[in-house]
Amino acid sequence: MVQFIHIIMKLSKVLLAVAALICAPAAFSQADSTASLTLDQCIAIALDSSPTIKVADMEVSRMDYSRREVIGQLLPTVDFGATYSRMLAKQVMYMNMDFGSMGGGDGAEGDTPAPASDGAKKDNGIKMGLDNSFSLGFNASLPLIAPQLWKSIAVSDAQILVSLEEARKSRQDLVNQVKNAYYTLLLAMDSKKVIQESYDMAALTYRTYSDQHAAGAASDYDVLRTSVAMKNIEPELLQADVAVKQARLQLLILMGVDATFRIVPATTLSDYERDMYANTLALERDYSNNADLRLLDANTDLLKRNLTVQKLAFAPTLALAANYNWTSMSNGSPFSNFRWNPYSTIGLSLSVPIFQGGQRVNRIKQAQIQVDQMQWQRTNLQRSIAMQVDLAIDNIKVNVQQIASCAESVGQAQQAYSIMDRSFDIGAASYLDLRDSELSLTRSRLAYYQAIYNYLVANSDLELLLGTAPIESYQNTAL
Repeated sequence: MVQFIHIIMKLSKVLLAVAALICAPAAFSQADSTASLTLDQCIAIALDSSPTIKVADMEVSRMDYSRREVIGQLLPTVDFGATYSRMLAKQVMYMNMDFGSMGGGDGAEGDTPAPASDGAKKDNGIKMGLDNSFSLGFNASLPLIAPQLWKSIAVSDAQILVSLEEARKSRQDLVNQVKNAYYTLLLAMDSKKVIQESYDMAALTYRTYSDQHAAGAASDYDVLRTSVAMKNIEPELLQADVAVKQARLQLLILMGVDATFRIVPATTLSDYERDMYANTLALERDYSNNADLRLLDANTDLLKRNLTVQKLAFAPTLALAANYNWTSMSNGSPFSNFRWNPYSTIGLSLSVPIFQGGQRVNRIKQAQIQVDQMQWQRTNLQRSIAMQVDLAIDNIKVNVQQIASCAESVGQAQQAYSIMDRSFDIGAASYLDLRDSELSLTRSRLAYYQAIYNYLVANSDLELLLGTAPIESYQNTAL
């Protein structure tokens, strides 16, 4: 019973996620529907309906659009623009002229000109410009030599690879979570079955003693003792019901299925015992497909390409620019007296970076440090994964031995209970002996299912470490 209580404590963590289930997207619309699903089918539904996977796929699409944006910067850009300005106060220009050289006097340059005639204003300036000014036309530009921009396309490709690795990692994590939730549901259902059988046996014994007491063949103590034994199992039976409901809800959350959909597993824990020896012999230690390791490599490649982009900031750039415009200037009303005159230009613009206060050099050094950091992180991650893989394989082997031992213990406990049951029927054994053998059988069966559950979870965790979950086969599973 202690092991079963431990199971209940582990499953109680699911309570925090129950409230979120109400808002989960419904993958099935039928209320209170029931389906018998295999593990592969549950994983296929989760991969198709999980919001986490949809977000990861949308991120890949976003990075693809970002790459197209960078490519668009290599293509010509064409703009149309129009401007209008109204002259409020015209600019006045004054001219200093040598009247002597023009035959109008003998004074030197800069001398005061001859007095103006009466009524004329001295030193009148010339007003420049017209009241209205219009300009409209097209402007086009095309980068001809842009090394930094060219390399940015490779950076965008690396960003897409990072997004793909993140999406793959999300799928690997989801498969592991669905498997563990499915195994937890199997454990809860098998444990409930064991508790139910124990309760049924205690209830049968209680009814037997009650009937004997009514016939005068059993004492009040026997009836009370069997009644207490039966009622002691009732809380465990209620906890088993709660454990099954919590495990089912947790699986539904991961699958993205409505809470009204009732899942009935198509297998039991004991079904996995048949293949455990062959699977254990086929275990591998190749963790090259580990999701965290591949994601770290993709990020390292992205940083290296960013470093190259920073180095290309020293390269010159050449761009072609052209425009075709129309201008018009007039006095008076801005809606009349238009005189449009076209003009166009074409030219090249060369930019050679020389000095920017050391900004580019410092950016290059920062990028190089980031690359070096990723190398050290990879070394540390590789050591950690290798250690975890070895521990997981050792744990699986230990679990296989425990399953074999528990299976043998269940067989012996079943035999002992059968002997004690027959002895009790003929009066050669007391009720305490029968109850003791019954409890031993219950504990043995619970330990057996717990050992299988531990083995399956360890296998699932090892699969996650190795990154070998067959995602494509799950997505092609027929529902």
